[in-house]
Amino acid sequence: MLPPSSRLKRASKSHWKALLEILPTSSHQVRTTHQECSKKQKNDDTQSTSADASSSNDGSEEKNEFDTLANAKILLSDCLACDSCMTLEEGARVFQQNQKEFFRILNLNKKCDTSKHKVLAVSLCPQSLPYFAAKFNFSVNEAAKRLCGFLKSLGVHYVFDTTIAADFSILESQREFVQRYQRRNQEEHALPMFASACPGWIRYAERVLTNLVTSHICTAKSPQQIMGSLVKGYFARQQNLSPDKIFHVVVAPCYDKKLEALREDFYTALYNSPEVDCVLTSGEIVQIMEQKNVSMKDVTEVAIDTLFDDLKEGDVVRHDGKRSDGYLEHIFKHAAKELFGVDVKEITYRALKNKDFQEVTLEKDGETVLRFAAAYGFRNIQNMVLKLKKGKFLYHFVEVLACPGGCLNGKGQAQTEDGKPDRALLAQMEEVYTAIPVRLPETNLQVQRMYQDWLEGMDSKKVQDTLHTTYSAVSQSTSSLDIKW
Repeated sequence: MLPPSSRLKRASKSHWKALLEILPTSSHQVRTTHQECSKKQKNDDTQSTSADASSSNDGSEEKNEFDTLANAKILLSDCLACDSCMTLEEGARVFQQNQKEFFRILNLNKKCDTSKHKVLAVSLCPQSLPYFAAKFNFSVNEAAKRLCGFLKSLGVHYVFDTTIAADFSILESQREFVQRYQRRNQEEHALPMFASACPGWIRYAERVLTNLVTSHICTAKSPQQIMGSLVKGYFARQQNLSPDKIFHVVVAPCYDKKLEALREDFYTALYNSPEVDCVLTSGEIVQIMEQKNVSMKDVTEVAIDTLFDDLKEGDVVRHDGKRSDGYLEHIFKHAAKELFGVDVKEITYRALKNKDFQEVTLEKDGETVLRFAAAYGFRNIQNMVLKLKKGKFLYHFVEVLACPGGCLNGKGQAQTEDGKPDRALLAQMEEVYTAIPVRLPETNLQVQRMYQDWLEGMDSKKVQDTLHTTYSAVSQSTSSLDIKW
């Protein structure tokens, strides 16, 4: 029997039940992770628990002001992608995606050996900001500035908004859909196209589904990983920094983002540096505030930084879409204009079996020329995949998100103590999010400038290397549990 301090039981909040155990080893051995998974039954009676996460340190036993915070218990909610796909090595590495690693860098920067110092940059996901605004009763602009002020009070050097990365991701997804549509009669797997922004969906597709599905996934990177390219690529160059001298943290609404940051294709061997070094959920940031007894009301507002020298961010903006980055709406409007010359002003959703599966169509000359869908939650995803395998799939594009309700309902925020969604808080968050002004990616002049000055044009090889990746079915190793579907 393992000692309690070395066990991590993950909270059951959605589709699967898992048990991750950190096995005690000597200080010179690599920690390993054991996993057991099973499909959740309707009458599961599970209990949410948490435990200390382990991570490496710089070899010093010196106590410091961050010790209490670093040892705070972290609730690792159920990763939607953990069904038969967490290997022993991945399990060990995911525990470096925690507060302790964040504080290790803060502590290193306080020491005299400047050769070990890191430039600490934090990127905020747009779906996290409404959580802080609703929870602490601020406008979203006040919440963003106070969150920036809090992070900088800890020792963070730069705080960015990942909306600019979503601009790139949406623009590349739009272009790819139009190209796939035009090739639909020549290439078997050109359509449908599935969105690639959700790491839970991507991991599920690669580890559980086959190439029948993965070949349809858009190759554009998610906003998180494009932000990693912007910070470790563009920003590092602007600041004359080696990418490995930057420690890049992303604050996100869900735990699947931690797994996404560990993907091998998001690691730059040349600089021995991942695009994203650490992911903290919105809830983990609140835990840090609580451990330090900091009230958001007492934090000084500080303007969000940008990637462009001394330029600061203005008011918070978002993309179309009520609960996500709005890939469906942006791609639909772009495709309607590019392919059929139709200027779509407003999109009308039609709910099908449930509110998390909706469709949008474009009619021209009495014919349905575009049929898009939004499928949120694994129940809808599984039904969608079943139709695809049966050859009864009518959609040209599907915005796929693992979390029911979309990204605002990520399991790393707006959860009650017993691991259930805080519906009242979520309703407030949706109000906050929908009230944020919409900015079209095409209107961002900084993005257009970066395409030319940094990426060498929109059709360049550098665009493909920097903003795109590939997805394919992954064979299961013997160290992960094989579940038959």
